[in-house]
Amino acid sequence: MPEQTVKKELPACPVETTLTLIGDKWKVLILRDLLPGTKRFGELRKSIGTVSQKVLTAQLRDMENSGLVNRKVYAEVPPRVEYSLTELGQSLKPILDAMWNWGTDYKAKNEAPK
Repeated sequence: MPEQTVKKELPACPVETTLTLIGDKWKVLILRDLLPGTKRFGELRKSIGTVSQKVLTAQLRDMENSGLVNRKVYAEVPPRVEYSLTELGQSLKPILDAMWNWGTDYKAKNEAPK
């Protein structure tokens, strides 16, 4: 019996569609940390910070199902798993750059002595 994938109904609004795919704090941080290149699970967990293994695994699976992240498993003992961004995931770079610039400006304006 062929395996069927269930496609999510995407919102009509493009902004809402984007938020559906990357609107979680952890997903944005995963994107940020995978933009420079491939990382193993442990490297991602350390670079992101306080995320639990369970939550990180769930977020990575969701991003893989959305076509944003590649997961490569090596047949080794112990198993080695590497994550990287797909071309679609890489296409989010301008959005993350804009968030970086906005955050930098915001911090500069709000940390300045008054």
